[in-house]
Amino acid sequence: MKDAITKSLPVTYDMVWIAYLQVKENGGSAGVDKESLTDFEADLAANLYKIWNRLASGSYFPPPVKTVLIDKKSGGKRPLGIPTVGDCIAQTVIEQYIEAKIDSLFYANSYGYRPGKSAHEAIASCERNCKLYNWVIDLDIRNFFETINHDILIELMWHYTQEKWVVMYIQRWLQADIQQPDGSIQSRKQGTPQGGVISPLLANVYLHHVFDQCMACSNEHQFQLFERYADDIVVHCRSKAEAEKLLAAIKVRLEDYQLEVHPDKTRLIYCKDYRRKEKHKSNSFTFLGFGFEPGMRYIRAAKKMTMRYFPSISKDAKTSIRQSMRKVLIPRWIDVDLEEFAHRLNPKIRGWVQYYTKFDKWAISPVFIYLNTLIMKYLKNKYRIRTKDKVYKKFVELQTQQPKLLVHWTFGIRVGLG
Repeated sequence: MKDAITKSLPVTYDMVWIAYLQVKENGGSAGVDKESLTDFEADLAANLYKIWNRLASGSYFPPPVKTVLIDKKSGGKRPLGIPTVGDCIAQTVIEQYIEAKIDSLFYANSYGYRPGKSAHEAIASCERNCKLYNWVIDLDIRNFFETINHDILIELMWHYTQEKWVVMYIQRWLQADIQQPDGSIQSRKQGTPQGGVISPLLANVYLHHVFDQCMACSNEHQFQLFERYADDIVVHCRSKAEAEKLLAAIKVRLEDYQLEVHPDKTRLIYCKDYRRKEKHKSNSFTFLGFGFEPGMRYIRAAKKMTMRYFPSISKDAKTSIRQSMRKVLIPRWIDVDLEEFAHRLNPKIRGWVQYYTKFDKWAISPVFIYLNTLIMKYLKNKYRIRTKDKVYKKFVELQTQQPKLLVHWTFGIRVGLG
């Protein structure tokens, strides 16, 4: 590496190299130039030098961002912005530079895309606060990433840095053109694309000022607790009246910054458990893939079943996982070996287990029971087995012979055949 190389701006070649390693670890995708990470690495030294040279001289201008429409769990499509590999590296350089300077200014309640923070911490905090507070505001900001006001965001950035070159590059990324799915190029007047490396940090800057500081500094609402993971927000309240009053204040605050509370997806939730006897229509919500709702649990100390309010893998997450399984393991594809299916599925299974078994471990079992049924359908087709008993026997034989073939067979999760 070219250590201590500098130009007019404080961007070194080492910063570019470290950013490249981060992008490589995350697996950068091809953008509008159709250049994959492998293609980029074919002439790595020259490509990294070009990025450094332009960033350090102030002459770097981002290419258009490729738009890909992905399915929302709640239905519809969400636009995802895919920068080029080179632009991912450039964004990572600036993101790492300013994150080190401003992350300490954010509140502990903000968990999303921050070093040393995790979704599991946010969920654990939410679970604790649901025990302390009777009500929750399940807050949804309509199209947050697509509607961030550029002028307001740039004004806010000046509160966190006085380095003109940093603000200059952020402004260029905000104004970068968009390539639509049909190939047409459009200018962007507002928003920052989900999928951009620097977008989560910009979102945190925006909502830290608009939401977090308002919640923390208001004398009227200073007792309120909340968890925020980017734009996914849960607010805890003592009563329904307090929740209604606070939600009204939040709506006004967001409108002042060109944001809107989603009228259909934002709800007031009653956290019902064995201590809370009131009856309300809404008593469940979803946060970061986990559904919070009342359920019966055996309490050893009391030696009885008791109603608790706790997180568990959500119904939408289960549906999404099943859909992912069906896209990989197709029972009629009998020319594909099960080992190949396992090779494709195992990284996904490992991720699902690591994430969704942190709370209410056994709740994920049905999705792996479903995977086992897909495997049995595959075995039935491949070996032309007619009866269920013989299919089951073949499955047990396979599991006995290759107990580590699929990751979920090796975890301590109770996954029967249903």
